[in-house]
Amino acid sequence: MSLLSLRNIRLSFSHPPLLDGVSLSLEDGERLCLIGRNGEGKSTLLKVIEGRIPPDDGERVLRRGARIASLEQEVPRGLAGTVYSVVADGLGDIAGLLKDYHSASAALATDASEAALNRLGRAQQALEAADGWQLEQTVEEVLSRMQLDPDADFSRLSGGMKRRVLLARALAGGPDLLLLDEPTNHLDIEAIQWLEEFLLSWRGALIFITHDRGFLRRLATRVVELDRGSLVSFPGNYEQYLKRRAEQDNAEALANARFDKQLAQEEAWIRQGVKARRTRNEGRVRRLKEMRNLFSERRQRQGNARLKLNTAERSGKLVCEAVNVSYAWAGETIVRDFSTTLLRGDRVGIIGPNGCGKTTLLNLLLGRLQPDSGAVELGTRLEIAYFDQLRDQLDPGKSVIDNVAGGSDKVEIDGKSKHVISYLGDFLFPPARCRQPVESLSGGERNRLLLARLFTRPFNILVLDEPTNDLDLETLELLEEILLEFEGTLLLVSHDRDFLDNVVTSTLVFEGGGRIGEYVGGYSDWIRQRPDPSEVARVNPGASPNRAGKKARALSGDAAEPSRKRSYKDQRELDGLPGRIESLEEEIGLLQEQLSDPGVFEQQGAEGLSVLGARLEQLERELEDCFARWEALE
Repeated sequence: MSLLSLRNIRLSFSHPPLLDGVSLSLEDGERLCLIGRNGEGKSTLLKVIEGRIPPDDGERVLRRGARIASLEQEVPRGLAGTVYSVVADGLGDIAGLLKDYHSASAALATDASEAALNRLGRAQQALEAADGWQLEQTVEEVLSRMQLDPDADFSRLSGGMKRRVLLARALAGGPDLLLLDEPTNHLDIEAIQWLEEFLLSWRGALIFITHDRGFLRRLATRVVELDRGSLVSFPGNYEQYLKRRAEQDNAEALANARFDKQLAQEEAWIRQGVKARRTRNEGRVRRLKEMRNLFSERRQRQGNARLKLNTAERSGKLVCEAVNVSYAWAGETIVRDFSTTLLRGDRVGIIGPNGCGKTTLLNLLLGRLQPDSGAVELGTRLEIAYFDQLRDQLDPGKSVIDNVAGGSDKVEIDGKSKHVISYLGDFLFPPARCRQPVESLSGGERNRLLLARLFTRPFNILVLDEPTNDLDLETLELLEEILLEFEGTLLLVSHDRDFLDNVVTSTLVFEGGGRIGEYVGGYSDWIRQRPDPSEVARVNPGASPNRAGKKARALSGDAAEPSRKRSYKDQRELDGLPGRIESLEEEIGLLQEQLSDPGVFEQQGAEGLSVLGARLEQLERELEDCFARWEALE
């Protein structure tokens, strides 16, 4: 008997129905990935499977005695207590005994009185009587493997840590079927990899929703797509799904084209006049009516989002230069002796565990935070657009339109006026959805709305802090294409390994102790290049292996000795480069000051400003060539 069976499930909150005759069978040990566009009803289907939402029609059959546990997208409101108590709640009736035992054990650390000892003894006896020691060990193991402090206050944790606790609660009960709705959201790469390993070794059945293609590829033994109210099953991995889905789309398009052509011919026949009326075949008329009904009931697939960036004028060649920057918070070093240079057009990914300070680093590089030591110099003509992972830029009480247009009915995109409803349609918001409050939107819809709001403003620096959470795969791939066409500078914080590989050209990686390493390429390139952490700590605890650090040493005349002997000419050229770089930067600084002075226009006019601007661009090109030549020689 199958672990779970759905038979002809129907569920509708409006027209068209969300689930329209859905059937599914799940066997023991299967790892099924449920995919589909935002708003298709994936999360609702998981709730039907769990038994939390009854269907309007159809049958749900779960094997007798089977247990289901789930992890939702959003953290439940009002959940409080210690991390241990929240995780133990996933064990049902025995949770109270486990919490009593843990509380008594913790109290004994500060109170060794006889009353405290008696309390612990009673808790131990109750746990033994309920045969709960195995479950207590399970909870401790899950907490340890998820790196969670059992005595921490759940309500004071960050959003990402709360999701880790809820995931631990779902795993602690040892369910037969685990339902995971976007489990990788807000998890760092290390936690995602741990979760992959855990689920690969876990013997229970799994149904999960994810946008993380690396996670999907590694885990799924079957892909099931929810499309226009129906489920289509694709056995095999994600690559096999993509191939079969393309074949199916082509077949559907050809069938629809043949049907539409036949319908057009029949419509032409019925309208031919008196001659046609004398020769009408009533069966043919009935068939035409049936074809009209089929055409009207055909559900069109939701279109693709049409993303377009509203870019500003180009920034200066130098975007940001950080030299020996350090920053600490509450006595803990977040950034230690970090140097880097960001130039126009750089695509930089930032990788690190949750809470390490990735957002702090962004704020330092953007000049929003002042370092404790060192210096950050920003370039000129910077127009910054910032995508916030917490979506704090959205007002949940206001409508979708008001969040984007601020009460206006028009937005300006690339210098052209466009009606806001038409613009929101490019981001897959139908007109009826545009007037709903933001608080009614799903997580994926809120992310699309934040992108829509962001792209109404001109910018040449794009900062994306976890942009991929809750986006469906089609929108995620389209966002990748748009970012690859973006000619400005990109700063990207993400735990999505495929997204990093496809978009960025270099990475900044938090390596512990405030050290940040700089590497060429995306996530996979970093994995190949990264040194052994213990070796780095042993040889040079304060090292930060990045190009900008070498540049800073070059400018100070403290370049490392060459690994091979240079020619006399090359050595002379290398020795002279620091001075040349310094003089170029001084002249560039003077020109930038002149161009920012309003009185210069009155003195020299438009032609004079043009000459100064051309000279500035020439100097910036020479400076870039000097840096490139220095790196080649060094």
